[in-house]
Amino acid sequence: MRIGIRVRPGARRDAVGGRWDGPRGSSLLVAVAAPAVDGRANEAVCRVLAKALGVRRGRLEIVAGQRGRDKVVSVDRPPEGLADRVSELMRGE
Repeated sequence: MRIGIRVRPGARRDAVGGRWDGPRGSSLLVAVAAPAVDGRANEAVCRVLAKALGVRRGRLEIVAGQRGRDKVVSVDRPPEGLADRVSELMRGE
């Protein structure tokens, strides 16, 4: 399963939730306190997103957008109900 996300690096705290409607469609908002330097924000995104989705960190991979705010994350062997969980997070629940 692939999930479009919009990252806010350098936020006050890590958080997952909300919707961003960009030129490529709707994306899940992911805020991380880590700065966008030397891949630290990408690592934080994977860690925070894995926790929010209830999957292991090793099952997530950023497949597009390594150097931008708009990214596509792939979830290997997604658990049942993952699409519903992403929808809940996009609504801010």
